[in-house]
Amino acid sequence: MSLDDSSIPIQPASPAEESPAPLPASPVAARVEVAPDLRVPWTWLDLFLLAVLSLVATVLFRLLLFGAFAKFGIAPVQIQRSPAWFGLFTLLQQMLLIVALLGYLAAQLRVNFRAPFWRTIGWRGFEPGQVPVAVRYFGFVVFGFAIALIVESVSLRFGNKARLPVQALFQDRRVALALMVMSVLVAPVFEETIFRGYIYPVVARSYGVAVGVLGTGILFGLLHAPQLWGGWLQICELVAVGILFTYARAVTRTVLASFLLHVSYNFFVSFGIVLVSPWLRLIAPRH
Repeated sequence: MSLDDSSIPIQPASPAEESPAPLPASPVAARVEVAPDLRVPWTWLDLFLLAVLSLVATVLFRLLLFGAFAKFGIAPVQIQRSPAWFGLFTLLQQMLLIVALLGYLAAQLRVNFRAPFWRTIGWRGFEPGQVPVAVRYFGFVVFGFAIALIVESVSLRFGNKARLPVQALFQDRRVALALMVMSVLVAPVFEETIFRGYIYPVVARSYGVAVGVLGTGILFGLLHAPQLWGGWLQICELVAVGILFTYARAVTRTVLASFLLHVSYNFFVSFGIVLVSPWLRLIAPRH
């Protein structure tokens, strides 16, 4: 893949670069003009195929990893009982899924639609405006920290004491560190590409921006629910966070805005976990 296609562009597209793809029929698009950032060539059928691929790939990678671990004498029951093996297994499964889905989308845009991947899927620079670009970058980072601070404060004040499934991944020091690095450096790129880049435009152009923002944000939160099962407040908070991320994408018309919010939010949450979580004392090196 060339440099232009593998790096996130930071300059806004010129009018000449905006070559809207033909739009399929939809309830809203038939009555109103669709914004340029929503004119993507994929459809609801493509979203359905992505969902099917995600389910199939999840099962397939799980089976492959069980087989690979078995080759080293590690049985499935050992994986479930050992925090280290369970964490490693989960991280490997997630990384394989991320690579597979991003590779699939990149191939689809290149082969089926003959379009550049990053720009077509919504990774554009901020549009020119009165506020300097550097100030907007800084503003979204600060806003992401503020969202995380509010969410964490509410969780500490009103959250329940139930043990959440995601906490099982933080029982081993090395796995915990790897998970936090992944949540800051990898997860925002993947999740913003999928939710705000691929899913949101189809929903918004079909039923309007408001439905697109709410629907995509709710989906984002609910798909994280298995990790937070039992923490109902935390699930509701993540739904709200997803809506805010999507709103930023809708207002700025670029995935870059929601990405900056996502990175700063995840960084603050990870940093807070290190500071206040008693089950993360394993972060300290052993002597």
